[in-house]
Amino acid sequence: MARVLIIEDDPSVRSAIAADLARRAHAVRTAGTALDGIREVSNHPPEVIVLDLGLPDLDGQQALKMMRAITTTPVIVATARHEEAEIIALLNAGADDYLVKPFSCEHLAARISAQLRRAGPGSAASVISAGGLRIDLARRESVLDGSPLELSRREFDLLAYLAARPGVVVARRELLTEVWHQSYGDDQTIDVHVSWLRRKLGETAARPRYLRTVRGVGVMLDPPR
Repeated sequence: MARVLIIEDDPSVRSAIAADLARRAHAVRTAGTALDGIREVSNHPPEVIVLDLGLPDLDGQQALKMMRAITTTPVIVATARHEEAEIIALLNAGADDYLVKPFSCEHLAARISAQLRRAGPGSAASVISAGGLRIDLARRESVLDGSPLELSRREFDLLAYLAARPGVVVARRELLTEVWHQSYGDDQTIDVHVSWLRRKLGETAARPRYLRTVRGVGVMLDPPR
């Protein structure tokens, strides 16, 4: 069972999804507007959020960004938009997955289960150490040489993924799939995030301490000896 928040303005769709998930033993709460959904996130933290983009009060991307300011809970976006650029923008804005309407309740339930597996108890209890880095996945906190790092959600996910594989070159395609949860995208997105991470780790591409780029292949976290 998981705590699932459904943010959907259509009462019939909202009721149908909530009833189906309740039958699957999930604890479901619902909201009909983005602002009500944000209040639900604050007052009753869910484990998965299903966010419809066609809400009456806020644009879906704006609502997503506001949620990302207060929670790292997985967000599955439900959208009638299927253009590639739109989907990439949503994923880059913080969505973990998306479904294009219309979709079946079975499909949604499977996507929710996938998100719960990714955030399962095995990974939630892990602390990764690499050189002077210490990354607490459960608390989503990272420390470098005893000092806290102020990382964005995506920077944290990228650093944690690389730190869990020290000395291994991770292909950009794998990073897009496992960190950004998308099967396609622009390599420049990864390069920009690596550049931001380098700055916060006190290094540069010319003088790396932790992050090394292997041209044409990918990125490796190689802690100082």
